[in-house]
Amino acid sequence: MTALKLANVNKSFGEVQVLQDINLEVEEGEFVVFVGPSGCGKSTLLRVIAGLEDATSGEVTIDEQVVNQTPPSKRGIAMVFQTYALYPHLNVRGNMSLALKQDRQPKSVIEERVATASRMLNLEPYIDRYPSELSGGQRQRVAIGRAIVREPKLFLFDEPLSNLDAALRMNTRIEIANLHRQLGTSMIYVTHDQTEAMTLADRIVVLRHGRVEQIGSPMELYNNPTNQFVAGFLGSPSMNFFPAGLVHAGDDRTIGVRPENLYLADDGVLDAEVSHVEQLGADTNVVAQVDDHQITARLVGQHFIEEGQSLRFGFEPKSAYHFDRDGLRIR
Repeated sequence: MTALKLANVNKSFGEVQVLQDINLEVEEGEFVVFVGPSGCGKSTLLRVIAGLEDATSGEVTIDEQVVNQTPPSKRGIAMVFQTYALYPHLNVRGNMSLALKQDRQPKSVIEERVATASRMLNLEPYIDRYPSELSGGQRQRVAIGRAIVREPKLFLFDEPLSNLDAALRMNTRIEIANLHRQLGTSMIYVTHDQTEAMTLADRIVVLRHGRVEQIGSPMELYNNPTNQFVAGFLGSPSMNFFPAGLVHAGDDRTIGVRPENLYLADDGVLDAEVSHVEQLGADTNVVAQVDDHQITARLVGQHFIEEGQSLRFGFEPKSAYHFDRDGLRIR
């Protein structure tokens, strides 16, 4: 069953077109991540789905019902924002139960749903605390719990982890993944962080300038990008690009090689001068200049390389990607 369908969705603010011909189907229970650089339209698209913005044209269908004229509160969705938006005068129980009270749900239903959400999110020890007494991660879990108790048809997450530090982001990411497995409800998740996209999604929607560049599973996009933008956006460090002429004289294509596919070799085809070294313990990132082009090599293990050192890098031809002048992949 299709949980969400977008058909030729466009959105303009005056003469500025923010979304252009967006077509997407999200199946029941699927976790879909919208990813792209700032200003690509991903948050605007989420707001159109939620009903917080009206589509200029096209149809938004949720649970087989066209909802273009349906207000947000009637769409069967629950949204978790970047900001926690908790009521400071209400404790955890009060924040999670407020929407149910406003819907005039029976007390027994409210208590049961709040208890279930608290248990799923490990919030039971904090149920009587106020937002000011909680950490950032705990506050975000309360915001997620507030969405869970509504038992929506569709969860919408708008960069929910961006206010958390690195350790909390990882922990909360795992909690969201576990939550999806437990609930089995469709989720749409917006982020600019490709690591979140790769680790959470069943499918990723890559957006640029309001258009869909590619849709696919994380490994499909990583291994088979359709163009140079997608190839460079997914992966950390990002894919290296340099003129094919550096390797094959007269070739006007662009070659792309992922950092982990570069290796040190005395007979390597890329003569490089090291400009920066990142010692990560298990890996070493080496940033170097090849003519006027910067490349990054991700070497396994610890390598004691100095800035200014001359190195040669090689790569297997089968690991290279080729792109034409328009950035489209040549297969």
